[in-house]
Amino acid sequence: MTHRIILFRGMNTGGVRAPVSDLRAMAADMGLGNPRTLLASGNLVVESDRAPADLEAAVEVEMKRRFGLDISAMVRTSAYWQALIAANPFPAEAAGEPSKVLAMVMKAGIKDGALDGCRVLAEGGERVEAVGDVLYFWFPNGQGQSGIFKKATPRLLGMGTGRNWNTVLKLGAMVGLSPD
Repeated sequence: MTHRIILFRGMNTGGVRAPVSDLRAMAADMGLGNPRTLLASGNLVVESDRAPADLEAAVEVEMKRRFGLDISAMVRTSAYWQALIAANPFPAEAAGEPSKVLAMVMKAGIKDGALDGCRVLAEGGERVEAVGDVLYFWFPNGQGQSGIFKKATPRLLGMGTGRNWNTVLKLGAMVGLSPD
């Protein structure tokens, strides 16, 4: 079996909650191996040979059935995660201030015009780049102060979920990736 990283969009924000122990129990009940969570923010790592798209659908159905949550899940392989780390267009910023670099994994790609739309919203040195189906953001003043973050919605970007660079690297370590 190989690793799968499961990212939940909007978990533990706005009252959307599923305790991490319950998430691990759900994964085990689904036959997924070695379920582990990172933080209480919608990160689950499991072992499975199921195709990511099939596992996404199954996890979303089970989240609805078990917790009553209509929540999007994005399932990615360790190879995908390794490529996501390697493609970071802001390596110096990530090394110096990893909490201010965000990788947004998109469920079904980046909407047309999203990159240009984000650049119009950028303030105070903010930058955004797209590599494949990932939007990478540099928020020099923090995400909470971001012009992009305040106005960019799924309607502009597409459906996705972001993780700061600290979390990206911790998830990579959980699937055996080296930070180098």
